[in-house]
Amino acid sequence: MKMTFWALVGCLVLSFLNSPAALALNNDELKMGSSQEYDSLNPLVMSSMISTTLHRMTNRSLVNLDADSHWVAQLAKEIPTLENGKAKIVEIGGKKKIIAQWEILDNAKWGDGNPLTCADFAFALKVAASPNVSVGEKETYTQVEKIDFDPKTPKKCTFTYEKARWDFNRLGQFFPLPKHLEEPVFEKYGKEKEGYEKNSLYTKSPTTPGLFVGPYVYSEVKLGSHVTLTPNPYFYGPPAKIKKIILKFISNTGTMEANLVSGTIDMITTTGLKFDQAVTLDKKIQAQKLPYQVVFVPSVTYEHIDLNLNNPILKDLRVRKALVHAVNREELVKSLFDGKQQAALHFMTPKDPWYTADPKYVAIYRYSRREAQKLLDEAGWKVGADGYRFKDGKKLSLEINTTAGDKTRETVESYLQEQWKQIGIDVQIKNEVARTFFSETTRKRKFSAMSLFAWVSSPENNPRSTYASAAIPTSKNGWSGQNYTSWTNPKVDQIVDQLDIEFNAKKRVELAWELQKLYTEEIPVLPMYYRSDIAVLPAGLKNVRLTGHQFPETNEVEKWSF
Repeated sequence: MKMTFWALVGCLVLSFLNSPAALALNNDELKMGSSQEYDSLNPLVMSSMISTTLHRMTNRSLVNLDADSHWVAQLAKEIPTLENGKAKIVEIGGKKKIIAQWEILDNAKWGDGNPLTCADFAFALKVAASPNVSVGEKETYTQVEKIDFDPKTPKKCTFTYEKARWDFNRLGQFFPLPKHLEEPVFEKYGKEKEGYEKNSLYTKSPTTPGLFVGPYVYSEVKLGSHVTLTPNPYFYGPPAKIKKIILKFISNTGTMEANLVSGTIDMITTTGLKFDQAVTLDKKIQAQKLPYQVVFVPSVTYEHIDLNLNNPILKDLRVRKALVHAVNREELVKSLFDGKQQAALHFMTPKDPWYTADPKYVAIYRYSRREAQKLLDEAGWKVGADGYRFKDGKKLSLEINTTAGDKTRETVESYLQEQWKQIGIDVQIKNEVARTFFSETTRKRKFSAMSLFAWVSSPENNPRSTYASAAIPTSKNGWSGQNYTSWTNPKVDQIVDQLDIEFNAKKRVELAWELQKLYTEEIPVLPMYYRSDIAVLPAGLKNVRLTGHQFPETNEVEKWSF
């Protein structure tokens, strides 16, 4: 049957209207995709990057590190400093402390219209101090000794800091909690281990508007599927321009790309595609002139493998050194990432002013299969008839875990498995969904040997929460802290303490270099590579700025528009 001219035109118009480009080019709705699912919506408990990405759409903090890496006031009217007189160093009981005056924005309100006050920050401080609550960034809260305020002026807060730290005013991760909603929960369940977080409204009733103070609130939360966000009518800043944002959780990154091309999603967040996949997609978009843009920004994200130092095999430094020497990281980044990402030396990235690659200060492990084999021989692991190593009748076998469905990480695992097999180490791969991996396996240190994932931080950040011995998560401290390796070194503890109170910038750099030296000498972690932030944006979407640090692009989500 022949198609009439007008029928043909109708089909063409319908085809265009249903294309991803046409559907995305308006402010009614934006559909985003992430390969991770959040571990918690409670700001004190969350630890994964996608949780942070979501949090910055729905909440804010006193200050923020913007896309230009400048510290700016957010919920505060201004940042108190020693120079502007809003902060001062005092001596109390023979100990130097800092007292700072913070003032909250007059129009800052929770999503139910209740004012955001000093009481909400003081309540968050109280919750964070509980040994029964698993706070990932607990050190952010413990630096504040107390918060005082006059009920007559509830937005004027006096913060007393436990010690005089040079970075006292960089409270980008000191989040308030809505006291009027969460205090009854904490009072009822706070004495139980993990009782508060399990019963928090962020867990039980996450669509409660009063939990949020950012430009959006949740209108729908479907575990394993998606969340839907709509504008917060009480947001203190300019109203969000996009009327509805849907974030879909698609664990398989291959499926993620298919969803983008089909128009099921319009955008892929920085927790979506991996670098190799993004490079391929970028070429496809350019060749086929698809209505998207792949954005690459070097970041402070460090991909690595945490080692369980309680594992009898990994307690031996010679084995850890062998694991590093056996991996050709230069080949890895060249073959997987087209040479556009850099092999890592340690936990600080080249974007950080404290970074050094000077061999006078850091131990550098060049790829050498011969050196790796020599170290294993010295450690008593001898090659058997099957090519694997044995000691006292036990096979040299280790398990590695990462986020299931993550194409790049799974490819890296296979690469590592083959590299280590060549020196006689048997490596078994056992992956888990991101939610379980981050909320249970790593946070509670349930992995038997090796966990592959990434840390992201801000420049000049004290790594206390990941390397201090006090930051080892245990059942006694409510699984607080992020030293999942259980690395313990008194000198490291001393350095992280010194870093906080050293006001001389040059001396801080020297301390950071000393820390990098200890880290590379003792190898509690296997460095892999420094990542770039990657996102796929639809044509016409404006004001999305990737930051390259731990305060993601969603910090300015209210500015996004078509």
